[in-house]
Formats: sequence, C-alpha cells, structure tokens
Amino acid sequence: MNKFTNLAAEVLGRVYAVVTRRRGQITAEEMREGSPFFTISATLPVIESFGFAEEIRKRTSGAASPQLIFAGYEILDQDPFWVPQTEEELEDLGEFAERENIARKYVDAIRTRKGLFVEKKILKGAEKQKTLKR
Repeated sequence: MNKFTNLAAEVLGRVYAVVTRRRGQITAEEMREGSPFFTISATLPVIESFGFAEEIRKRTSGAASPQLIFAGYEILDQDPFWVPQTEEELEDLGEFAERENIARKYVDAIRTRKGLFVEKKILKGAEKQKTLKR
C-alpha cells in the first residue's frame, strides 16, 4: 500500500499516471481540511515498487513523497509458463502469443535482478531490422 501526503492539485495527474503505469490502483483520495493538499492511498504490486519512490519524485519534481507499506499478497491468475497449444488458442493469440504475459514478465524481472538465467528471444527475422541513418 502506498500513501502520498501533501499533494497539490496540479500534481495529482502525474501521480495517477505513475501509479496506473505500474499496475497500481488508487483506493482512497481525500483533501486535507483548510489546505489545498491531498492524501492518496493506492495499492501496488511489490515487484512494481522497485524504483517507484524515485520515479514519483522525478515526475512530480519532488512535490509528492510516497510511504510504502506492505499490505499482503494477491494471487495473479496467470501461469508464467503457459504456451498456446490448442488450435483455438493458436488462432486467438498467434504462434508466439503476442499478448504480454504479466506473470512471465514478473518472473523474468526477478530472475534478472537475482542474476539467474532468463530465456530471451534474440531475433525473429533479421531482414526486418531497421538501419540507422548517418
């Protein structure tokens, strides 16, 4: 759970943008009586909280400061090792499952951070690469 205190109205949009980009959800927003400041509460996955405080401060020019508090676990309803196999799945998602698997993204990010092996696709078609102009 994140809590932002003493936010001015012009900073709210930037805070909302950072929270939603990191798959967070705003749970409460209240205005402090007698001042133009807001207090916002939001939930954010732990994996998305790495570097969050720095990004919030950078995007809001230091006007917002987060307070991160662990609030528990939630089950992610995706299998990180799922691969489309049936004809229907291949028809919907394609051979390479173009939609992003969030669970796989999280597993790969954790393994990369810990220095473990991560299987990556290097290149599908070399003829489709763009060249840089000089």
